[in-house]
Amino acid sequence: MTPSNDSESGGSQTLERGLALLVELGRHPQGLTTSQLSAATGFHRSIAHRLLVSLHRTGFAARDDSGRYTVGPAVTGLLGGSVPSLRTVAEPVLHRLARRLDATASLVEAVGTAAVTTVVAEPPTDGPLFWYRKGSRDPLDHGSGGLAALASGPPRAAEPPRVQAIRETGYVITHSEVNIGAHGIAAPLPGWPVRAAINVVTSDPDLADRAVPHVLEAAAAIGTPGDHLG
Repeated sequence: MTPSNDSESGGSQTLERGLALLVELGRHPQGLTTSQLSAATGFHRSIAHRLLVSLHRTGFAARDDSGRYTVGPAVTGLLGGSVPSLRTVAEPVLHRLARRLDATASLVEAVGTAAVTTVVAEPPTDGPLFWYRKGSRDPLDHGSGGLAALASGPPRAAEPPRVQAIRETGYVITHSEVNIGAHGIAAPLPGWPVRAAINVVTSDPDLADRAVPHVLEAAAAIGTPGDHLG
């Protein structure tokens, strides 16, 4: 008799189903809807939906405004290749920026509906800092990092109105949108497989304006994947 549950089979049926969805997405770079994935894999639509929500939340699947899913940026990061990952490219740039501004600098990536801090650079200072932990999750539609990350990609129907203005200016400054008393300065990083941005957080209002050219310079230094081909 074929084992019917995870403990008896020594594996995870949920994991296997999730991987099956990823394999199917890899066969269709143009994307598939939940119903199409359900039909292709033979999973009930509710099961496919739950798995896709988790894959999207963790970055293993991407979803466009029409509801079509494609392979997400987390898969690209696992595969590696001749082009360095965004995090690898951004880390030394962020450390230089943090030292120059004496403020916390970070890389923010859009993962599902959250702005996730994936790289953090703290300055060598004993003064008061807004500390951001790697893995911190903030709303995408509030705060400099999330808004700039949204602006790094093409326009979307449901995005906040000010995102287009950020695309045009190349940066955004916010105050107390995520953390009370914090000034955020962020610049989009277009062209990468994930929507992302450089983000600087400070309690000094004067630094917010002075930081803009430095943040833009750092974003230009990170550039796009094509700038880092081996």
